[in-house]
Amino acid sequence: MKAHLITIGDEILIGQIINTNASWMADQLTAFGVEVEEIKTVSDTKDQIIKALKLAEGADLVLLTGGLGPTRDDVTKKAIADYFDTTMEFHQESYDRILYYFKKLNIPVTKLHKEQCYLPANCEVLLNKKGTAPGMWFENKGTVIVSMPGVPYEMKYLMEHEVIPKFLEKKSDVFVSTRTVQTIGTGETVLAEALESFELSLPEKLSLAYLPSLGTVRLRLTGKSENQTEINDLLDLKTKEMVQLIPDFFLGYEKDTIGHVIGNLLGEKGWTMGTAESCTGGHIAHIITAVPGSSAYFKGSVVAYSNEIKMNLLHVEEQTLVDHGAVSEQTVAAMVAGALKTLNVDVAIAVSGVAGPGGGSEEKPVGMIWVAVGNKDRIVTHQLQFGKDRDKNIKLTTNYGLNVLRKFLLAG
Repeated sequence: MKAHLITIGDEILIGQIINTNASWMADQLTAFGVEVEEIKTVSDTKDQIIKALKLAEGADLVLLTGGLGPTRDDVTKKAIADYFDTTMEFHQESYDRILYYFKKLNIPVTKLHKEQCYLPANCEVLLNKKGTAPGMWFENKGTVIVSMPGVPYEMKYLMEHEVIPKFLEKKSDVFVSTRTVQTIGTGETVLAEALESFELSLPEKLSLAYLPSLGTVRLRLTGKSENQTEINDLLDLKTKEMVQLIPDFFLGYEKDTIGHVIGNLLGEKGWTMGTAESCTGGHIAHIITAVPGSSAYFKGSVVAYSNEIKMNLLHVEEQTLVDHGAVSEQTVAAMVAGALKTLNVDVAIAVSGVAGPGGGSEEKPVGMIWVAVGNKDRIVTHQLQFGKDRDKNIKLTTNYGLNVLRKFLLAG
């Protein structure tokens, strides 16, 4: 099965926003055995949208995102209607949903909202429970064409609840299933070496994909078979085998994150935690508190960017800063000890470093980071050296530091 993705929006073409919709859709389709042949971004004009649709003819699936809002520059629906040489018709159900939703929020409904409910006459409407713009499903000469809003969470809802299930039921006689293993602490090259024999021995029905990001790598096993039970049993077996080959880097399954894993470990121990952050500016705390229910184990954070805060709130001795500097093993160890007392927690993590792109020295270059994790009985420290990209350094430090915390919790 072949798919073409068309994202619509001048804001993408001029670099104002990043086209995350296309990468997310491609990842989802690939997981279900749909091959993405082309990804195209076009401007908000009828001519460009129609041209893109014509170029996509012959594909099994064409997905469009963007241009379905109430403003006059949203022309996707009119372009699709012209492409099919059909008229626009008022969709009362969509209008009733807007009236009901806006009444609950005490928001007035405008003329533009009513105009938003005029849709191409030949579309099958897909219910969008996350927004006011419905999805639209079309079929033409063996090709399924779906138009969805460009708002990411609305698009994702439609893809997961409407588009993918409906398309696979219609088009596929082969069952496709996946298993995802989350890893942390190394890159895809090390993992590929550890899994080389395993990957070479996989049956033809299975394939392994490496999906790296900063500090983590997802390993996705995909299986295809006409027998659903057979492929699921095989995937479960091979996933267990794969995990046994990479015990030092295994984090979890499917959508597990480092934040979820640490939360579970703290919950098992009945411990609380806090952070003392300098160069990450609270990003570690953000990852922890992004998990629902984290208030049960996360007490708080001290973002100690200045030496004054390190001394006054974390009780780092002035002489420690004078002798060793803010970016040092001695300082982060003292920050952990201070955080344990100030935040009254069972375990704490501290980081201090030169995030960049400037500010380094020959002795302490940009990208040098110190991490410490500890409790009242033990403190461990690690020195890291990254590059000059500030954003990368913050995210890499966060993932590395949280992995140190994970290992500390497992060992304790």
